Amino acid sequence: MTTVTDHELTLDDIADLRAYERERQEFRARVIALKKPRRVHLGTIQTLVFENRDTIRFQIQEMARVEKIFTDEGILHELATYNPLISRPGKLSATLFIELTSDEQLREWLPKLAGVERCFELHVGEGDDLEIIPARLDAAHEGQLTRDEMTASVHYLWWPLDAAQTDKLAAGPASVVCTHPSYLEQAELGDTTRASLVADLR
Repeated sequence: MTTVTDHELTLDDIADLRAYERERQEFRARVIALKKPRRVHLGTIQTLVFENRDTIRFQIQEMARVEKIFTDEGILHELATYNPLISRPGKLSATLFIELTSDEQLREWLPKLAGVERCFELHVGEGDDLEIIPARLDAAHEGQLTRDEMTASVHYLWWPLDAAQTDKLAAGPASVVCTHPSYLEQAELGDTTRASLVADLR
């Protein structure tokens, strides 16, 4: 039997399709606003979106809407797949998008960025107080998305943060770093972004 934490979504949190259509416009606008400070661009082709309960609920609702998932069994499968991606105390989760818009870019970058999903760090603090926290891969998705010869366009990452590291993230500075030799990039997390993430971690 699977244990559901207070941070995870349940069947009761997912509206049926008719009920969702009634709230969709307002909910969609709220999630777009919520994601704005949680969307972090690294260079020109990488974007991290830090996930929480609302962003994942929106993803499940939209998937159920598009794929016409009507049954409890179908929704339970989506919950099992996406609940692990919700940030919570001790775990900061993000979806990595490699944003390529042409076949030429896909052929160039997906092989060039092989292994990139293992090359992300969260830097909190500075100077002698700097801590470097390597990202981990979501185990449920790792086998489907990780290949030796090329990367996928989407990956699910997370960072373990204890209470002291969360306090350090709140105080700043903090940044996300990609250390892949073909794509060395860093993005600072601004005050609004850090406050939004810390709210999930506390």
